Amino acid sequence: MIGLVLALLGAALSVVLAGIGSVIGVGRCGQAGSGVVSEEPEKFGKVLLLQALPSTQGIYGFIGTFWVIIKLGLLSGNMPNISWQTGLAILCACLPVAFNGLLSAIFQGKVSVAGMNIVVKQPQDAGKGVIMAAMVETYAVLGLLATILLIQGIQLQ
Repeated sequence: MIGLVLALLGAALSVVLAGIGSVIGVGRCGQAGSGVVSEEPEKFGKVLLLQALPSTQGIYGFIGTFWVIIKLGLLSGNMPNISWQTGLAILCACLPVAFNGLLSAIFQGKVSVAGMNIVVKQPQDAGKGVIMAAMVETYAVLGLLATILLIQGIQLQ
């Protein structure tokens, strides 16, 4: 039973920590974007794109959780009996997407807010702000890939 609890804790951390990062990043962007749009409503589309970028880390956390659910066969309705070592391995495998998602979403939000300054001053260069923010996302994607590879490599015992 302890093994299953540890594995589910890892799954929960994936979605919760990455989700918290997304909430913080999207929230910051929403605050800044509201100021931009209140003055220049025609820039809503560009601002919305920048605000949406930090939301993807929450999705990556959910994908990490989903991989654990699939690995454990929980969708079948059966509760697997796994060792505490296997549960701990699954928990540790979830940490890359959890922490990369948390931190990259927060920092991507900051870069996206800076990109909104480009939208205000040089609207034709808004794509540069999107590219800069997307660079931060690279590390969230790497965290997700690491989590998927680690989970796939674990033998259920």
